[in-house]
Amino acid sequence: MPRRRIRVTDVPLRTAFAALRTELGVPADFPPEATAEAEGVPVLKGYDDATDVPLFTIDPPASTDLDQAMHLSRHGTGYRLRYAIADVAAFVVPGGFLDAETHRRAMTLYFPDTRVPLHPPVLSEGAASLLPDQVRPAALWTIDLDAEGRTTAAEVRRALVRSRAKLDYEGVQRAIDSGTAEEPLALLRVVGELRERLEAERGGISLRVPEQEIVERDGTYELTYRAGVPADGWNAQISLLTGMAAADLMLAYGTGVLRTLPAAPDGAVGRLRRTAHALHIDWPHHVSYAALIRSLDPWIPHHAAFLQECTTLLRGAGYTVFRDGVLPDITTHAAVAAPYAHCTAPLRRLADRYASEICLAAVAGEPVPEWVGAALDALPGEMSEGGRRAGAVERACVDLVEAALLKDRVGEVFDGCVVEVEERRPDVGTVQLESPAVIGRIDGEGLVLGERLRVRVVGPDPGPGASAGTSPMAAKVRFAPA
Repeated sequence: MPRRRIRVTDVPLRTAFAALRTELGVPADFPPEATAEAEGVPVLKGYDDATDVPLFTIDPPASTDLDQAMHLSRHGTGYRLRYAIADVAAFVVPGGFLDAETHRRAMTLYFPDTRVPLHPPVLSEGAASLLPDQVRPAALWTIDLDAEGRTTAAEVRRALVRSRAKLDYEGVQRAIDSGTAEEPLALLRVVGELRERLEAERGGISLRVPEQEIVERDGTYELTYRAGVPADGWNAQISLLTGMAAADLMLAYGTGVLRTLPAAPDGAVGRLRRTAHALHIDWPHHVSYAALIRSLDPWIPHHAAFLQECTTLLRGAGYTVFRDGVLPDITTHAAVAAPYAHCTAPLRRLADRYASEICLAAVAGEPVPEWVGAALDALPGEMSEGGRRAGAVERACVDLVEAALLKDRVGEVFDGCVVEVEERRPDVGTVQLESPAVIGRIDGEGLVLGERLRVRVVGPDPGPGASAGTSPMAAKVRFAPA
């Protein structure tokens, strides 16, 4: 069956997105006092000059809030990573208006028609962003690796840096695959694959689940599935490597903020084994959960259904603060299979600014700044609320676009795959269409997890608690077997 490209014009959706921002209490413009602080010129003292390091960034093509820039080189029989992280603390006055506003926001929120940034754009997309050919203050990591990619040394210091190039994932992948990439970029694959092997060795998990992505083209919105190119994974390994180095530094220092995730209970893994059996996925008892995940192809429908189920084991991640040498009960992130900290995206995530400051103090052998210590205890709650809001925004935006795409197509039939069946209600499940990239509720007897089937659009599913006047634009799409 030929794929049908379905689009929806942006005028009603833009109105719906604006209403959603109001409904979710998303912060609007920055207070003028906060903007004025962001426009101030920072006093940069005590920074080393590292502008000779030919750094480059890898981000989506339209991104201008660039948190990280890297350079890779050979170092003895191993490798050296230079990783610059935007030094947001250079621009934010502790206890000031901008500082208070960032604590209220906690993280950048992404809507299809705009983004609601953690910091004013004059800072996040300008003075603090690691844009090419601009001298910027940074927390510059130097991490040495042996021939197998294991960390042998790590340190971080403040430095002035200058990125040489703004690259994107697809362009990086083409250059590496064609053999035209210069060594600092070509080493991304070498180091990335080494780190992936080490991740497998320690039992870490990187789920490759095709994600719904809202794309705007020529005044319309479309939904697509995106699993990423290998360069996405290699780049992610660089960030993970740095986050693990930051966690180790903070644990040795005795004060820090970790990103933690408890190990999944045995019952959850047992449920996944039953799901694998239902999907006809061979999972021998001697094969670990992490090893099984790496053997699956996210573009095979029953594999994708299982990977979607695996995301349930990643719920429950949070931020854990510790101080004065008293370590928390849980110091690891179960999916990373090691201690880990968020520290590489301070323009978009509040906690990262604090992690960088603690690491800088640890390497310098100094106490953390007073403003850092005073804010730590409240940080996990602020980040939890920010994450809750970000998740609500993402889900609601996808729901709106899905409903808009199919609101005039009730009765039409599409190809799909059952990706979830409720344990207590086997006649209710979730179906993922092949095209357009829509995921919705399906009601029907005899639903089989992983089954490919034809489904008919029934209409909007307002969900529990919805009023009789709920707009179809605010509801999930509902399907039935055709």
